[in-house]
Amino acid sequence: MLQTLYIENIAVIEKCSIDFNSGLNVLTGETGAGKSIIIDAINAILGQRTSRDIIRTGAGSAFVSAFFDEINDAVHQKLLALGIEDEDGTLLLQRTLSASGKSTCKINGRPATLAMLRDLSTSLINIHGQHESYALFSPETHIDYIDSYGGTGALIDDYSEKYKHYIILQKKLNEAESDESDRLNEIDLLSFQTKELFDADIQVGEEEALDTERTGLLNFEKISSLLNRANQLLSGEDNSGCELVDMAANAMQSAAGYSAEYEDISNNLTDLYYNLRDCAESISDALDNLEHDPQRLEEIEERLDLINRLTRKYNCLADELPALAEKMQTRLDELIHYDKNRGELAAACKTAKKEAEAAAAVLSEKRRATAKEFAEKVKAEMSFLNMPNVELVPAFETIPLSPKGIDKVELLISANPGETPRSVAKIASGGELSRMMLAIKTVLAGTDMADTLIFDEVDTGISGSAAEKVGLKLSEVSKECQVLCVTHQAQIAALADFHYLIRKQVEQGRTFTEVVPLDHSGRVSELARIIGGVSITEAAVSHAEDMLRIYHH
Repeated sequence: MLQTLYIENIAVIEKCSIDFNSGLNVLTGETGAGKSIIIDAINAILGQRTSRDIIRTGAGSAFVSAFFDEINDAVHQKLLALGIEDEDGTLLLQRTLSASGKSTCKINGRPATLAMLRDLSTSLINIHGQHESYALFSPETHIDYIDSYGGTGALIDDYSEKYKHYIILQKKLNEAESDESDRLNEIDLLSFQTKELFDADIQVGEEEALDTERTGLLNFEKISSLLNRANQLLSGEDNSGCELVDMAANAMQSAAGYSAEYEDISNNLTDLYYNLRDCAESISDALDNLEHDPQRLEEIEERLDLINRLTRKYNCLADELPALAEKMQTRLDELIHYDKNRGELAAACKTAKKEAEAAAAVLSEKRRATAKEFAEKVKAEMSFLNMPNVELVPAFETIPLSPKGIDKVELLISANPGETPRSVAKIASGGELSRMMLAIKTVLAGTDMADTLIFDEVDTGISGSAAEKVGLKLSEVSKECQVLCVTHQAQIAALADFHYLIRKQVEQGRTFTEVVPLDHSGRVSELARIIGGVSITEAAVSHAEDMLRIYHH
């Protein structure tokens, strides 16, 4: 779960550290105090795109870190895949935002990318904001909820693999059935190109070898002079290197007769003598093999010119030319044997389509079997959330193969008795949307991979007993996982296990926001403010105390 969130230079927050707890954590504060900034900071640490405008005015950079403990197995496995160790089941994410637009990230102290943060985030935190409620307006999202509830992950993976294979074959078949004149033109071009490349017969490593040989031929005189010089020094007639070392070895051997300490020196000199003799013989052989061949140099220059021309023409390295020739030949063979290949491809495509359809049918059967149960559970949760007459019907439509299968699913809703269930977008109000999404989240709580759920103003469009029911439901969900909730409703705030006040103040013309954990008296004051508004009456304070006593007796 999320244990500590640290924010520095984000909007009106200069420095702020928040220690969260398990259970239901609620954040409240006046409008404009900075509640949304907390969510923005969490989004930033989870790898979401951010604007440089989020950086506090006058600061060159901003910083966010999040410390998690008791991470789940999914996060642990992802860290292992990234080669990052977690220390005692803990995780530290850090992100620095620069005014230049760049950002740097770290995972447990190791450099990371935004993509790595986003990958981890799906198993760490699930944020539900107002925009997600409006996503219910798009029927395309409804099938995802049913899949999550039904645990169809393995079936989806199997279908996706077969569907992708079918699409690849279908694309190849379509290409094979392209215009005949295009096919003949491509055959002519490939025939010329493959003949040119195979006739050239460029070998891997040939260019480098030719360059080396060319360098030797161009510097024949200099190399010959250097080899002769080395040979003279080692094997010359007057005091050559080999002879001098041999004489020194003999002298030390004689000295060893007087003291054993010179024996090692004598032996080393003897070894050195034989090594020098070997070097002298190698240099002599090199001199014997050294030759000046102007004709060979001309052949090399012509060959290198050919290689250079082909690499420019085909825009590749010399060592890539052989593989390119083979690739062109394969394509040429496909075009020449068009009828045979097309028939084989059509048969393979037909088989792949049948396999994809079979997998889609299995997936569809599973969806239809679980959709009704899912709808009934969501309906029961919505009924608890003061929508007792709601009806929720999963409407299925069979469609051609698509990335998600053969199902088009939409959850149709009727909020009042006697009304025909219709699209969510046509009849649901903002408050109904919020409660429907909370109901869905509640039903999916057991299947959600994340250990922390964040609800940003889930109370939009509701009040009174409906708000109390939402708070009770959030409290219930918090028994399964950590819940953070930004709210304006006293009924929800009163049910929190931990209550944080977000408040702002102006000092020397600058605005500062801080987050303060509230004790009992602080909670009473904040609840009274929410209840009573600007004027906090004794009645509002008494009401606040009653709410806390009732919910936490």
